[in-house]
Amino acid sequence: MSSETVSTVMPAAFFGHGSPMNALELNRYTQAWRAFGRSVPRPRAILVVSAHWYIGATAVTAMPRPRTIHDFYGFPQELFDVRYPAPGLPELAEEISDVVHPTWVGADVDSWGIDHGTWSVLTHTFPEADIPVVQLSINAFKPLDYHLELGARLAPLRERGVLVVASGNVVHNLRGVNPGMVDEGFDWAHRFDEAAKEVMLGQPTEAATLDAHRDFGLAVPTPDHFIPLLYLAGLAGAAGDGSDVLVDGYAYGSLSMTAYTVGLTCEGAGPATGAPRLPADVPADSSNI
Repeated sequence: MSSETVSTVMPAAFFGHGSPMNALELNRYTQAWRAFGRSVPRPRAILVVSAHWYIGATAVTAMPRPRTIHDFYGFPQELFDVRYPAPGLPELAEEISDVVHPTWVGADVDSWGIDHGTWSVLTHTFPEADIPVVQLSINAFKPLDYHLELGARLAPLRERGVLVVASGNVVHNLRGVNPGMVDEGFDWAHRFDEAAKEVMLGQPTEAATLDAHRDFGLAVPTPDHFIPLLYLAGLAGAAGDGSDVLVDGYAYGSLSMTAYTVGLTCEGAGPATGAPRLPADVPADSSNI
């Protein structure tokens, strides 16, 4: 265990990152993320499970200076100019490997960095970019239960001053985006998001069973943005408690922006509007947002 172990258990959070445009905007969701950042004790490090590092292995970034990755296209130049120059923490890779043993975790020293699923949220929660950031990949070859269990195994890190953040969306169907439904959701999006909410608030260890919900296929056409929720559910289950809603809402019919916390309740809701701008030249089926 690190010599910097803290006595209090660090909270954890799940954020619906929606669009990289959130990095540039002040809306009800980014205000909630800012409120979380102001409320949480200063972490020793931040471990992020981002929907956008979806690969065929379980790995963590282990470079001292991770690069800012602009993993999207068709957005304004000001978004490509964003940098989140947080340091890495290579030694955290060994800690993570220890706490999740016998699950194998690789150390990525040069291929990834900080993707937009991470920095679009952290630019609001920790704008100074002075806290070390490490990313944990989503292993695309593993079933939902694997991710739920791995999230639970990460729980000891919270006692060592590590803030665990999961970044994705409970409902994320880009082919279903309707530009006219700016702050609204389709009926099926509401049904699935509310079902997930019921599980997360009461029985987070059952989160992997949401794949049996009748609207799962529409809400989760690909699993990458949904799986981060399972890591938070695993942490909540390990804590023997449910989670709390930080902020919720919908964008463009087929996206939900519900954000949860574990171990921390703070006032998160801002103004009534919240959906980020939707650039006109970004294809609706682009997986890059």
